[in-house]
Amino acid sequence: MAISEKRSKINFYSFLWHAIFLALASNFMDVDTIIPSMLIKAGGNSIHLGILTAIMLGGASLFQLIFAPFISSSRLKKQHLLTGINLRIISLFLMAVMFYFSAGLPSYAIIYLIFLLIAIFSLSGSYANVAYIDIIGKSIKPESRKKFFSVKEIITSSGVFISAWIVRALIKKYEYPVNYSVLFFSAAILLFIASLGFWNLKEIKSVKAEKRSFWDFFKMIPSEIRKNKNLKYYLIIINTAGLGVGFSPFLILLAKESTALSYQFIGNILLFKVSGMILAGSIFYKFSNRFSYKSILTFDIILGASIPVLALVLKHQPEYYQFIFILSGIFISLIKISNSGILLEISTNENRTIYAGIAGAGKIFSTAFPLVSGVLIYYLGFTAVFLMVSTVIAGSYWAVKKLNCP
Repeated sequence: MAISEKRSKINFYSFLWHAIFLALASNFMDVDTIIPSMLIKAGGNSIHLGILTAIMLGGASLFQLIFAPFISSSRLKKQHLLTGINLRIISLFLMAVMFYFSAGLPSYAIIYLIFLLIAIFSLSGSYANVAYIDIIGKSIKPESRKKFFSVKEIITSSGVFISAWIVRALIKKYEYPVNYSVLFFSAAILLFIASLGFWNLKEIKSVKAEKRSFWDFFKMIPSEIRKNKNLKYYLIIINTAGLGVGFSPFLILLAKESTALSYQFIGNILLFKVSGMILAGSIFYKFSNRFSYKSILTFDIILGASIPVLALVLKHQPEYYQFIFILSGIFISLIKISNSGILLEISTNENRTIYAGIAGAGKIFSTAFPLVSGVLIYYLGFTAVFLMVSTVIAGSYWAVKKLNCP
């Protein structure tokens, strides 16, 4: 069933509503700065940070493979989307409560509770993401998708910029742990407002899918990869170039080892990261018709491979080191735009949920990377690990060249 112009327009603005308020909430729960600094302030080391990053950016994605068979058999995915979002809101609220009363808790208990609540937050996010990808793919007309992603990026970047200033002020105004309690409570409220956009969605029914068990779904992966070479190259890209996303928290750990990790510094790097995201989103919005996803990824690979090297060079110069997060923001923004767009382009309405599950489960290398890196940094130091990351990101150019995506 084709979607009407009117329904597509309603969904277009419903998704934008969610994106705007999610952008406002994102800095209060930022996985690259706020959450890692929270763990470090609670007494976490490189191994703890590796575990947390694996949960946030990698491990949760693997569960998309478990969730996808269950969600794909539903003709309407909206209820799954709302369930995932509501669980995220609850976990943020509990995080705020935990920090408010954390003065009476030992540091190891705080770290374990952080792991538990972030796991709920991340897993519910991956559950919602499977439904989100399916719904957005069939709810907005194909000719409007690129416009949606570019408009979404520029509008939400503005929201992110505004909230970055608010977060920067709040994290300095209140002492630990009250400052983190305020941040997570604010994030829960804003995410609830964002979820109202999904209630307004006018979803069309999917073609009735055959019910599959997890193992049936798992056995489909090799054949789907054989049928579509683009899927194979896409999986290579998200596992290699994607390391740059999971790498960001370790930039903060290096800053702590080399300089003082003050709340002023945390606020600055958040602001610089957001500035980079806005710059990237603005350029993409203005010139989106001139750039292919392949050209965006090529530029992003060069940038991503340069960041670890620059970090090592500037690690003892905090006044310059913090500006690396502008480049990190550009990298993260562009890789999100290109990865989302490519997944929609190489899939169809019939197999999009399956591909979303495969993409989540296929992040094997990028899932293991933060955990392994946390251990390697602990024993080998930052230099060896950072140079390894730079080499792997640069190597992803081979897969980008092979990708057939207009």
